[in-house]
Amino acid sequence: QVQLVESGGGLVQAGGSLRLSCATSGRAFGNYAMGWFRQAPGKEREFVAAISWSGGDTYYTDSVKGRFTISRDDARNMVFLQMNSLEPEDTAVYYCAADYLPWTVPRDPAKYDFWGQGTQVTVSS
Repeated sequence: QVQLVESGGGLVQAGGSLRLSCATSGRAFGNYAMGWFRQAPGKEREFVAAISWSGGDTYYTDSVKGRFTISRDDARNMVFLQMNSLEPEDTAVYYCAADYLPWTVPRDPAKYDFWGQGTQVTVSS
């Protein structure tokens, strides 16, 4: 069992930056691939970024490539999402998720085993 708690969301102007954090508790954090997803009002939850359990591979949806960076600190059992050049279209609730030792890092939210409660990110124009 893994518990996930996101933080770092807030209100920012377009062009600004935020850094989301996901603190995890439970055993064997290093065995989990970690992902960030987001859900805007009236829309389905969508993949944003993911990082392999080893940290050696990262994945991004096209709309955030070059602007967002996912990273993990296994010593602190944490995963981060650095978001730069934010746009109003990035406004959503952002969720951290964990997937136990996947063969490939999934983009499908249904593949993830554990989820946090979410943190709101609002980008004003």
